[in-house]
Amino acid sequence: MTKQKTEDLFAEPRYKICVSGAADLDICCPNIKDLAMEVGREIVRQNCILLTGATTGVPYYSAKGAKEIGGISIGFSPAGSKKEHIKRYNLPADHFDLIVYTGFDYVGRNLILTKSADAAIIICGRTGTLNEFTIAFETRTPIGVLQGSGGTADIIQPVLAKGYRPKTKIVYDTDPVKLVQRVIQILNRESKGLRSIINKK
Repeated sequence: MTKQKTEDLFAEPRYKICVSGAADLDICCPNIKDLAMEVGREIVRQNCILLTGATTGVPYYSAKGAKEIGGISIGFSPAGSKKEHIKRYNLPADHFDLIVYTGFDYVGRNLILTKSADAAIIICGRTGTLNEFTIAFETRTPIGVLQGSGGTADIIQPVLAKGYRPKTKIVYDTDPVKLVQRVIQILNRESKGLRSIINKK
């Protein structure tokens, strides 16, 4: 690796962004693979690190997109080992720089994954994605929702409209590139505020 590439690797902001979405693509929009890959690529273009649940479907294709352009992809597995990851859970092991074998099944994996991220992006999804969304929502983690992708992503806004939670950190968009950029804007604002507090001390 050249000196320039090494410097780029550790340049700011290096946010960790979790992509959460359906492992089974049957409920998603027809171009879901392209959308997931473009989100993965844009996360890398924004100099960020991709986190996923090390599974099939949307997370897999976002990881594939990230790795296609030389980004960093980290997976969080429900399994306790590589063997269990592949044999018991039938999950992929490619397109990752690192897989963290949590050993806490899907529920524990979802919590560790989401809490490890600076932001979450929801693409399509089923109940597992909804679980990761609610974790991010309750911990006030910035969230981007890719509307029109199907499943969970398309019911979040109407469901939240029936409740009341002021000052939520959620953005919605149908464009994968714009969605990632809008999430980064939230993170940059929060980072700027944190730097101001630190500088005053």
